[in-house]
Amino acid sequence: MTFSSLGLSEPILRAIEESKYSTPSPIQIKAIPAVLAGQDLMVSAETGSGKTAGFSLPLLQRLSGGSRVKSNHIRALVLVPTRELALQIGKSVASYGKHLSLKSGVVYGGVKINPQMMKLRGGIDVLVATPGRLLDLSSKNAVKFSQVEILVLDEADRMLDMGFIDDIGKILVLLPKKRQNLLFSATLSAYIRKLADELLNKPLQIEVSPPNAPAESVKQWVYEVDKDMKRALLSHLVRSKNWEQGLVFNRTKKGADRLVKQLQRDDISAAAIHGDKSQGQRTRALDDFKANKFRVLVATDLAARGIDISELPHVINFELPKVPEDYIHRIGRTGRAGFEGEGISLVCADEVKLLAAIENLIRQTLAREVERGFIPTHKVPLTRLQDRPKKPKKPKKSKKSTVQNN
Repeated sequence: MTFSSLGLSEPILRAIEESKYSTPSPIQIKAIPAVLAGQDLMVSAETGSGKTAGFSLPLLQRLSGGSRVKSNHIRALVLVPTRELALQIGKSVASYGKHLSLKSGVVYGGVKINPQMMKLRGGIDVLVATPGRLLDLSSKNAVKFSQVEILVLDEADRMLDMGFIDDIGKILVLLPKKRQNLLFSATLSAYIRKLADELLNKPLQIEVSPPNAPAESVKQWVYEVDKDMKRALLSHLVRSKNWEQGLVFNRTKKGADRLVKQLQRDDISAAAIHGDKSQGQRTRALDDFKANKFRVLVATDLAARGIDISELPHVINFELPKVPEDYIHRIGRTGRAGFEGEGISLVCADEVKLLAAIENLIRQTLAREVERGFIPTHKVPLTRLQDRPKKPKKPKKSKKSTVQNN
């Protein structure tokens, strides 16, 4: 199967060839003809499956034969949960559409709104947006929706997790009722299916991987380690295995910054990316990481959405996520575009239940590894942690006995 057999036009095929893509992925084979035919879609696909091209290529082709966009109007809207993902998709749309007379743009929060308002004045055919900033622009009458032909909800599960359901509802009210709708989600939970029932019109459902299944290209294992020894083990692994590029996940922003300082004290070049960083700082950190200017990028879950590095070799869970599905999203950053990757988790006593929930979700027991040459102190095997006796609490004196003692 080739891209030319999917019904795509010559200008788009030329852009695909210049992007050095030769063979469509399973999701692209199924999604592209359906979008070209004007059908609604509900797609469940793992991270790195090629879904961005799956909707952007046919979307661009459908728009290329339509009417000219008016001032402050848009013709296609792609809603995404994070700034990083918005930038990533915006870059792909611009690349795939470079031989077409279409305009594309990206809007998101955390930066000044005036430049975005200025760009919208001339009209934009394809707008990639985060919900909050789009509503801000709408309230200022900077963007109008009467020309919208296609709506894409990407990473719908994450948007619901982040509390965007009300914002999405407000946006849907503003759109024309007659339009094509494309919904993409890593998981098809009951909430996603309910949203799909309200949004989609007789959709084609596409599932290109088993639900909650990690990519087969990612080798996964666990290191059992005392909580206080995690940083030492991480530094040891980076140095002893000569990791040149590793994406490390931490649950909190402060924890990410603290870990970066600790790694730098160990002479390991590192930087952090999270919601408290400015957009400029986040963009520079990501660009420098892709260019191998430092070895470790420490990220929180929300900031890591949209990180797309085709040859990223290692993802390390410094802390396990509290939501099991996030584990799949995390390790999905590696093992992409035909490359193999490694997903490593550093697990301490406090995370036994989190690990069990992950293994139950993915229906497999992750291999336990022992790192030769690293001897952690106070380490207790995870198999014994659940049976560990709790320290008895000291009985409190009652108020009555206290009065009597006085």
